[in-house]
Amino acid sequence: MQFPRRRLAAISAALLGFLALPVIAQDGYPQRPVKLIVPFAPGGSTDIVARLVAERMQAALGQPVVVDNRAGGGGMIGSEAVARADPDGYTVGIGTVSTLTVNPVLLKANRVDPLKDLVPITMLATVPSVFMVHPSFPGRSFEQVVAEVRARPDTYNVGSSGPGSISHLLIEAMNTDLRFKLRHVPYRGMGPALTAALAGETQVSIDQYPSSASHVRSGKLLPFAVGASKRLEALPSVPTLKELGQPDLNELAMTWFGLVAPAKTPPAIQKKLHDAAVAALRDPALVARLKDAGADAVGGSADAFRSQIESGLARNRRIAQAAGIGPE
Repeated sequence: MQFPRRRLAAISAALLGFLALPVIAQDGYPQRPVKLIVPFAPGGSTDIVARLVAERMQAALGQPVVVDNRAGGGGMIGSEAVARADPDGYTVGIGTVSTLTVNPVLLKANRVDPLKDLVPITMLATVPSVFMVHPSFPGRSFEQVVAEVRARPDTYNVGSSGPGSISHLLIEAMNTDLRFKLRHVPYRGMGPALTAALAGETQVSIDQYPSSASHVRSGKLLPFAVGASKRLEALPSVPTLKELGQPDLNELAMTWFGLVAPAKTPPAIQKKLHDAAVAALRDPALVARLKDAGADAVGGSADAFRSQIESGLARNRRIAQAAGIGPE
């Protein structure tokens, strides 16, 4: 059977057009391992959440998801590495409440605009914070702590992980919203700040619950409130700040982690990443492992994650302005 020349020419043109399509259209994304940049050192909450999610995302993507820790600059180095990567879906990153809503407000050296240089994929998990006092402090409940600090302004110390950090911002928000005055003592990270709290150098402390849980259980630090979506199973008698009439502080105190990609990442790849992450977060085994690490799985739409970033930036700018904090 012979084809007319005109039909042969049409078939040839169609074949050439098909061969010219991008590889992703022919074979599907991804075709090689995906790098997941974590902007903090191994072992911390961000790294733990990233590795747990990456392990489950591999099944949906059909390729390894390799964690790459790029610590330094309060998360700025890793965030910039994601923002400057090729937008082909093979480099993505973990964005946190610090890197996406605090660094752009409080750090002069920050060079990443989270709404222009990155694209949100989905929220991954939240980690609650716990507000504690040293046993020597003359108060145990939220009401007693507030009354004591108000009665003796600028007497009691509270530590942060350093100037321009999320814990610094939270301290300033506490002083404003609760109408009292704690003395801010900056440390080089939450590790030294926690050591100072245990020694009684600071009388009030705030930390992510997973890293302080053992000290709370031992009675070395006494919890009076938590920043969480609901009361913690491990601390059923400790109210959330929202219950105590402080919803803004409660939201600020909830650490969260999300998946981000470089701006201009094609929508089809964004969707593939989103679907893989959400599928991972619906896995009961992953939910349980995150719970064991002190985190709650979230998931959700990219639009919801973007709204979270936008509202966080607006809130943090208001707090910084009210407290008179400029970029460090």
